[in-house]
Amino acid sequence: MITAYIGLGSNLSDPVMQIHQAITAVQDIDDSNVTCVSSIYFSRPMGPQDQPDYINAVLAMETNLSALALLDSLQAIENKAGRVRKDNRWGARILDLDILLFGNEVINSQRLIVPHYGLKQREFVLLPLAEIAHDLILPDGDKVLSLSQNIDKNGLNVYSN
Repeated sequence: MITAYIGLGSNLSDPVMQIHQAITAVQDIDDSNVTCVSSIYFSRPMGPQDQPDYINAVLAMETNLSALALLDSLQAIENKAGRVRKDNRWGARILDLDILLFGNEVINSQRLIVPHYGLKQREFVLLPLAEIAHDLILPDGDKVLSLSQNIDKNGLNVYSN
């Protein structure tokens, strides 16, 4: 089995509920098992600021699926939640599920880039990842813990209800 790390984000239609439902749906993916889930975080939008703030988390999973088969499963979960893909890359969304890491693989295809291209620059990805995998070393040799200690938190906080 390969360990994959998945970033979860939502800022529409009760984002906390969307994240919880997505975690449950990922747990139901065939030939896979969720092993750890970070805290849920509250973050400012990365793109246009005229949208609601985000709720984010990262989960770790073991899977026998290929990276593209996992991507298909995650996109099916997004679609079921009502995700509509738009040209606006950083716009509001019901649910966003991103493969951050897939084992130690480096993938650069038309459909999938792994490690996720924004992993090192996005506090709402890096800090939850460090929470659940602080000893993780990226394929390029960078240490998640070191990266997380040097990133601006940009207002990121653990969500409390």
